[in-house]
Amino acid sequence: MKLFAATVKWHGIKTLRKPDIARRVFFHGQRYVSSGTSEPFLSGSNSNYVEEMYYAWLENPQSVHKSWDLFFRNANAGQTYDPHLPDQLERKASFLQSHGLAQTPGKAEKLVEDHLIRGHHVAQLDPLGILDADLDSFVPSDLITTIDKLGFYGLHESDLDKVFQLPTTTFIGGNENSLSLREIIKRLENTYCQHIGLEFMFINDVEQCQWIRQKFETPGVMKFTNEEKRTLLARLVRSMRFEDFLARKWSSEKRFGLEGCEVMIPALKTIIDKSSEMGIEYVIMGMPHRGRLNVLANVIRKELEQIFCQFDPKLEAGSGDVKYHLGMYHERINRATNKKITLSLMANPSHLEAVDPVVQGKTKAEQFYRGDTAGKKVMSILLHGDAAFAGQGVVYETFHLSDLPSYTTNGTIHVVVNNQIGFTTDPRMARSSPYPTDVARVVNAPIFHVNADDPEAVMYVCSVAAEWRNTFNKDVVVDLVCYRRRGHNEMDEPMFTQPLMYKQIHKQVPVLKKYADKLIADGTVTLQEFEEEIAKYDRICEEAYTRSKDNKILHIKHWLDSPWPGFFNVDGEPKSMSCPPTGISEDLLTHIGNVASSVPVKDFKIHAGLSRILRARLEMTKNRVVDWALAEYMAFGSFLKEGIHVRLSGQDVERGTFSHRHHVLHDQEVDKRTCVPMNHLWEQQAPYTVCNSSLSEYGVLGFELGFAMASPNALVCWEAQFGDFHNTAQCIIDQFISSGQAKWVRHNGIVLLLPHGMEGMGPEHSSARPERFLQMSNDDSDAYPEFSKQFEVSQLYECNWIVILLPFRKPLIILTPKSLLRHPEAKSSFDEMVSGTTFQRVIPENGLAAQAPHEVKRVIFCTGKVYYDLVKERKNQDLEKQVAITRLEQISPFPFDLLKEELDKYPGADLVWCQEEHKNSGYYDYVKPRFRTIVNHTRPIWYVGREPAAAAATGNKNTHLVSLRRFLDTAFNLEAFEGKTF
Repeated sequence: MKLFAATVKWHGIKTLRKPDIARRVFFHGQRYVSSGTSEPFLSGSNSNYVEEMYYAWLENPQSVHKSWDLFFRNANAGQTYDPHLPDQLERKASFLQSHGLAQTPGKAEKLVEDHLIRGHHVAQLDPLGILDADLDSFVPSDLITTIDKLGFYGLHESDLDKVFQLPTTTFIGGNENSLSLREIIKRLENTYCQHIGLEFMFINDVEQCQWIRQKFETPGVMKFTNEEKRTLLARLVRSMRFEDFLARKWSSEKRFGLEGCEVMIPALKTIIDKSSEMGIEYVIMGMPHRGRLNVLANVIRKELEQIFCQFDPKLEAGSGDVKYHLGMYHERINRATNKKITLSLMANPSHLEAVDPVVQGKTKAEQFYRGDTAGKKVMSILLHGDAAFAGQGVVYETFHLSDLPSYTTNGTIHVVVNNQIGFTTDPRMARSSPYPTDVARVVNAPIFHVNADDPEAVMYVCSVAAEWRNTFNKDVVVDLVCYRRRGHNEMDEPMFTQPLMYKQIHKQVPVLKKYADKLIADGTVTLQEFEEEIAKYDRICEEAYTRSKDNKILHIKHWLDSPWPGFFNVDGEPKSMSCPPTGISEDLLTHIGNVASSVPVKDFKIHAGLSRILRARLEMTKNRVVDWALAEYMAFGSFLKEGIHVRLSGQDVERGTFSHRHHVLHDQEVDKRTCVPMNHLWEQQAPYTVCNSSLSEYGVLGFELGFAMASPNALVCWEAQFGDFHNTAQCIIDQFISSGQAKWVRHNGIVLLLPHGMEGMGPEHSSARPERFLQMSNDDSDAYPEFSKQFEVSQLYECNWIVILLPFRKPLIILTPKSLLRHPEAKSSFDEMVSGTTFQRVIPENGLAAQAPHEVKRVIFCTGKVYYDLVKERKNQDLEKQVAITRLEQISPFPFDLLKEELDKYPGADLVWCQEEHKNSGYYDYVKPRFRTIVNHTRPIWYVGREPAAAAATGNKNTHLVSLRRFLDTAFNLEAFEGKTF
């Protein structure tokens, strides 16, 4: 089979040769230079296409185009090929025509093909007329931009009025099958070379390509009614006059205005109108700071006084972020369709594109909870800047989630505000690709470039984009080629770095005036009507400005982007501070343990090694003990019983990095047959989602964070393959998880599972860097708290991250085990988990030392795996009476109350903090000042552990063991700190 496929590749290359032409070619979006001899049509990745088609044909001849069917039937019959034979030319033409790339002896076919593929390179996209949108002034020689180029096709000026037969794949003829050459060229130029540039011929689906061609080639498709034109003008008035109003009232304030791309507002409204018309009920949006206030005002329809009062420096209890980062959630009636629509604009940091995966995760969650598997009710819109869209890697990561089963949102509409500049950087220095949108090609998303100074072209493109998303459930990109009238912000001077561009911009007539003049000239509106529309909106702004002066206090409810009805009151405070009962009944534990040890599907063949693991789980269940993997299973199962959805995502989470989880079983004899026992616990239970992610941290953690925003009644977990891999998602951790509530009043219960442990496996697979999370924790090391009955809960509420199963939601960071997954001592009894038990923030010493605390010489405080090393060493040295070992299970917020009890219990003992991490890592810098606060700085807390180091861990096993031996010796040397000053 492979031999034949290789033969087909060769014959495919021979059969599909193009003429002997020495020129620059742009085919299927891939740029290369001809050698001047011959150009293989199918080469490189295209030759792989022949092989893919052959395998598809073998499986089902009806699944491929009839030209391929004939091609492969002849190949199987052993025919030889001569590319000059008539039947070969016919088959070649059949293939090309089926892909809209007709190439027959007729000249019109080649003319259509070349404009179809490369017309966007000469489209008039830049409103300023300075730059080529593709950064290349080269004009493909096969595009008829001047009369003398007719010769390229063997045509002459005298042929212009001759009639040519049109290819069956084109729609430029409308109801006509033939046109004069002059008319063919005119229609092709109007479609592909004016204010719209289309890139879509890299898409491997004929139906999708033909759909796009019909939308743009059909004569008269871009005609608008007078009412539609008047609506467009009114929306432009609101977009531009809003910016003008802010500029007049707060001329020295940064607001990152939309001037130069005012058309974005009617563009977004068109997308929303069209989507609402097709059944969309909820639109979730993410965008950078430029134009955000305008979008809030004129798309989301936020009350103007709530925006204007943000400019008041005396506003009390203001948000924790600048106004152009804030989001909003709003339910309203869409005026164009008279249907209810919910709009959510997500709050985001200055880190451009970081919000992309967050929006996608929230969209996926909203679809999931509505049962909207096809994305017909909920959709996302992402806005981008040109420099960030090309430059930020998270864009690529997010695109690669778009078609994965557990991550797809069934198509996103991307709108690029292409200012043709990034802060002060020229696009020629900011990207290597022709367009800023080329990243979208990786998922075969069509790209519609459009001149933003042609509002009607923009509206039509946006309408088609909305239809595309609804029809094919795929991403689509609208590239608004525009300009930035001011500097990066209103205080910035752009003439320093872009003098020629800004000389042109200063002369540029605003799009509102251009379009108003056009409508006034053709009688669609009168000058008086236009001026009245401006005056009406100016009045609205002035009245809102007056009302804004009465707003002295900011209300949280006005700026929530993801409210949880019934969970919080209007000010974002939880309705209750009481904790639900904890623990799980023994019957429930036993039932979950039995299911975790079985295969609940008949005739399902599992691996022999997995059979041993399941038998071991069953044995533990019978003995009423659990290891980490079984405990996790029981925790998840108990949530599902309560109707709480559980979602676990990350690299290799289905099996688990360390082959410990096995939540998805694979039939060893039937390909792709799987079973998730957790979904077979009860007939009525919440669904369990466990999904291996793409090899991405930034994008996937952002996605899961967004998913966790949608509902408080869910447990959403992201697990890193190894704990230190979270640092490639540091932006999500720093800007969203750690500070999201403080900045945006955004509660979130995301759980991070970070495998951590120093086991001599090298710098990269050892430390989850707990010190970084502790450094960002917001509890005060020097503030001694007052203890009360509600101390534990109130402390958790006031911190910025920790735990689950509370009347509010906080992110939880868990440093999960590696070697302890199979450590014989790392097990817990059912007695510690059954009803009536609670999470132990501190596990105190309960051995011989606790029985005679006044005789104890040293108390060692620790957390994690090192505890088992300490216990073993203490027994070896026979110091179980003299040394107490206390474990901290919750590091932050710091358990002041419980540790005070421990410290008071051992008044004459040395206090030691022991960790396996290096001194400049781990927990010591966090716990030391807090211990000192408890004892009012009267007793030292000595450090025992590895010395400071630049790398997280050693990669040499012997070095690892030597350093372990060294600090264990120090930990149990009761004279180690005598005579030393703390």
